[in-house]
Amino acid sequence: MTKPRTRIQARNSTTILDAALDVFSQQGFRGATLDQIADVAGLSKPNLLYYFPSKEAVHTALLNQLLRTWLDPLRAMDPEGDPVAEIMAYVHRKLELSRDFPRESRLFANEMLQGAPRMRDVIEGDLKTLVDEKAAVLQAWMDQGRIAKLPPVHLIFSIWAMTQHYADFDVQVRAVLGPDHDPFTEAGEFLQTLFTKLLVPSGVTPSRDAAAL
Repeated sequence: MTKPRTRIQARNSTTILDAALDVFSQQGFRGATLDQIADVAGLSKPNLLYYFPSKEAVHTALLNQLLRTWLDPLRAMDPEGDPVAEIMAYVHRKLELSRDFPRESRLFANEMLQGAPRMRDVIEGDLKTLVDEKAAVLQAWMDQGRIAKLPPVHLIFSIWAMTQHYADFDVQVRAVLGPDHDPFTEAGEFLQTLFTKLLVPSGVTPSRDAAAL
């Protein structure tokens, strides 16, 4: 039986993962080194290796932690809820994740750009299963005429693309908008309008309540 970690061990593990997040999100997996991670964490390399035996182990722990955080908003989509309200809540939760966890978003993007060598089993397994499950919920709402008929998986993809962009391309977004703009506030308002109109079934006028969610 594995012994529970002491408070110091838990703290050091968290410190290492936070430092690794900085290094991996800036350098990518190939460019990052254990020496860099140890330096940012303020620990010796042997001390780091006590907690994680390799760079791959640190990276995998971060990705697993990230995926749980990243998928929770999709899991929260309630099949029994109002379709537009549930989808818009998902959009806003994803945008909040991009605002609050930009390093994590860039880490995930880097992994995907490399062909997901350390996450392929997960994205082909748990991630695909969850997306299939929620796509079926979206399809049911479409079949009931409650939202517009759209390719459900591509609807999910579009939400990912239009929210994670603000984290992954933060420098570009802020440079183009200029210093007097809050990208996430403006994005929230824009995405609310965009998706509310997109989701309205053909021949139905969107209500003011839906647009103000």
